[in-house]
Amino acid sequence: MEDILAQYTTVNPQQVQHWFKAAEVSAFPKNGGACIKYKDKQIAVFSFDRKGKWYACQNLCPHKMEMILARGMLGDEQGLAKVACPLHKKTFSLETGKNLNGDLPAIAVYPVKIENGFVYVGFND
Repeated sequence: MEDILAQYTTVNPQQVQHWFKAAEVSAFPKNGGACIKYKDKQIAVFSFDRKGKWYACQNLCPHKMEMILARGMLGDEQGLAKVACPLHKKTFSLETGKNLNGDLPAIAVYPVKIENGFVYVGFND
């Protein structure tokens, strides 16, 4: 389990070395997510229209090691954007990656930017 989780590390927006052009904005559902692949990683990208923001995190839920977070339900907890795993309802902050309702490890989160109608996700590798 730790080997799979180890490939995912949170990227600080100030430390982005490479912006990956994921897809056109229109390829992502409003107030929902879709999975992209970057090298050997599956990344969940979310268009959270209700908040007017975009988020990205690892697609792997650390609870049962399922690649499912892109299908998760978006929500807000005291102003903090979160995603709930659709299988197990474990919730994670889309801003920090912290598990919000238990003792699971945090998930990796990635910066997102929109330029010329395209979604870019930041990585430092």
